[in-house]
Amino acid sequence: MVQGTIEAPSVERRQAMTFEQFLTEIPEMTWAEWVDGEVVFFVPANIVHQKRAHFLEMLLGLYVNLFNLGTVLGPPTGMRTIPGRAFREPDLLFIVAAHDDRLTRTWVEGGADLVVEFVSEDSVHRDRVEKLAEYAAAGIPEYWILDGRDGEETADFFHLGPNGAYQRQPLDDHGRYHSRVLPGFWLDPAWLWRDPLPDPARLMGRIAPEAWRAAVLGDGEGERR
Repeated sequence: MVQGTIEAPSVERRQAMTFEQFLTEIPEMTWAEWVDGEVVFFVPANIVHQKRAHFLEMLLGLYVNLFNLGTVLGPPTGMRTIPGRAFREPDLLFIVAAHDDRLTRTWVEGGADLVVEFVSEDSVHRDRVEKLAEYAAAGIPEYWILDGRDGEETADFFHLGPNGAYQRQPLDDHGRYHSRVLPGFWLDPAWLWRDPLPDPARLMGRIAPEAWRAAVLGDGEGERR
């Protein structure tokens, strides 16, 4: 995509365009995706949405960096899930280290290993129906749909089954979700709906206490030396 921006729409709108035109004519910071020969321009996410996405990106990033698991990326990172059909821009995505070859200079070629979408008023069908089917077809192993709209505040977690369809995953007895793609990582969805949001560094002390303590103490000792 080119540098610059296009004025954000007040409602979702679509425009016929080839993928090559999308890459060359739509500025990088535009809220848009390319699907089946059309550019879909979105209404920008509200501040609460962005804060929650940033919080989760920080939390996942800390965990991934702690164990050298791969790469966590937020927007504006494009992901070409199905060549010739769809180019998405998820709220968050994770690529395991073994799949670093999917990271091109400008986008992710093929499906990520984990994709997270925060539902907004105009994205309910897109996130829960269109992308659910598309991400399964692209072979993305894990998909989280986080809906923080007023009166909703639900979190749905899916693993790709052997039949190629997503299967919703239950929470444990403590209300926590355990990721399959991120070994040892768990999330309490209630964290996402707090105001103010929790400190990701403090939460790391609960998710991976021994490794986090060793990392923190190791940094402190290095500074004293």
